[in-house]
Amino acid sequence: MPIEWAVPYLLAVNAAAWALTVWDKRQARRGSRRVSEASLLLVAALGGSPMMYLTMRRIHHKTRHRKFMWGLPLMLLLQILAVLWSLYADLF
Repeated sequence: MPIEWAVPYLLAVNAAAWALTVWDKRQARRGSRRVSEASLLLVAALGGSPMMYLTMRRIHHKTRHRKFMWGLPLMLLLQILAVLWSLYADLF
């Protein structure tokens, strides 16, 4: 993906991660229909893991769920490693 597309894409997916996390928290408080964990994890896997993790910590949402509190940082680490590998694979 060219860098011209990467930055807007990451901004959009992280904005979506923030919005879904806040929406799910609001729905939880109201006792209404929630965003599925699969949907939240999918958005995180698509590049929204940094904002989702920070938002969950900030609003204290799903902080007792191991798959989010351990999984999101792990996902972010793997995403960073994948980007670094793609940038520097020619050097090795």
